[in-house]
Amino acid sequence: MSYVHYGDGTWYNTGLGACGWSSNDSQLVVAVSPQWYGNYPNPNNSRACGKQLRVRGPKGVVNVTIVDRCPSCKDEDLDLSPAAFSQIADLDAGRVGIRWVWA
Repeated sequence: MSYVHYGDGTWYNTGLGACGWSSNDSQLVVAVSPQWYGNYPNPNNSRACGKQLRVRGPKGVVNVTIVDRCPSCKDEDLDLSPAAFSQIADLDAGRVGIRWVWA
């Protein structure tokens, strides 16, 4: 069983992420905190890039792919695409409590 992480979930408008990939708001993608992203001379080389997370919020569960780093996120927080966030909460909420595991 995977260790469960507890934090806040927020959403952001996607684009070119730190992994070097372009994403759009309809994709199920996420940005993770510097703790999980790591610090690399070339951020495209992060071992987190492409990994999957399973995120649970007040409205449901979503599987997401890491494509970006969220510099302002606390260690266990995640910044989700609008499509991903809307599967776990209403976009109007802006910030919600979440649980997540590595998928």
